[in-house]
Amino acid sequence: MGALDALRHEPTEKRVRARRGDADVVDSTRALLVWEPRRIVPSYAVPVEDVRARLEPSSAEESSDAELLHPGIPFGAHSTEGESLDLELAGETLRGAAFRPADPDLAGHVILAYDAFDGWFEEDEPIVGHPRDPFHRVDIRRSSRHVRVERDGLLLAESSEPTLVFETNLPMRFYLPRSHLRAEVQPSTRRTRCAYKGEASYLSFDLGSGARADLAWSYEEPLPDAAALTGLVAFFDELVDVVLDGERRQRPQTQFGRGIIEEAGV
Repeated sequence: MGALDALRHEPTEKRVRARRGDADVVDSTRALLVWEPRRIVPSYAVPVEDVRARLEPSSAEESSDAELLHPGIPFGAHSTEGESLDLELAGETLRGAAFRPADPDLAGHVILAYDAFDGWFEEDEPIVGHPRDPFHRVDIRRSSRHVRVERDGLLLAESSEPTLVFETNLPMRFYLPRSHLRAEVQPSTRRTRCAYKGEASYLSFDLGSGARADLAWSYEEPLPDAAALTGLVAFFDELVDVVLDGERRQRPQTQFGRGIIEEAGV
C-alpha cells in the first residue's frame, strides 16, 4: 500500500490466456501484472504480438476522482499516461479493452480489461474477478472462539465454531455455519466474484419497516483454495455488531460496506 500512488509491474511465468467466445484472443507466456496508480488490484499486460486482434485508437476513456480505484471502477478510468485502444476482432469491436501505457518500462505491452473477455486462464485453470495479486494472502483458520452477530439489538447469528478469514488489507471476517443463523433470512439476487474465493451469493435480512439489506454472503462452490468456506455465512462487519468472546468489536470502514449502505440506505 505504500507504493499505491506508483505505476508498478511484476513479471509472471504463468501462461495467460483471454478468451472471447471459443477463441483465445490473448495467449502469452510473457505477461506482466500491472497496477496503475491508486488501483488496488492488478491487470494483465502482454506484448502486442501476443494479442490476436487489431489494435486501434479508442475514445472509450473515463475519468474518476476516486482515491482508490477498486474493482467496481471501470477499466477505462486510467490513472497513468497512455493511449486507450479498441480491439478489432472478426466482426466485433471491444471498445477500450486495451491500454498502451506511456511508461518506457512497459514499451511494447498493452494492459487488458478483464471484463472485456468471456474467460481468463492461468495455465489451464480459469480465474475469476481479476488476476490474483502475488502479494495478497487469504488465510483460513478454524476456531472455537465465541462469535455473536447483532443488528440494532436483533440477534442474527451465534456460534462457537467460526471459521476465521484473514485477508490482506481487509478486516478479519467470521464465517459461521448456516445452521447457526438466528434470524429469518431470504436469498438475494446479488452476486459478486472474488479472485481468491469464487462467486458469492448474498443473504438478505429484514431490518424493519419493510427495509431489507444484503448483510451476509456465502460461497456455495468456492475455488479450490477456499474449499473450507463452502456453505458458510459471513457478515459485513461494517453493517452489524460483532461480539467476540464477550467483547464488542468496532465496526470497520471499507468500500464494500459503504456500497451496501448507499444502495440499501441502512
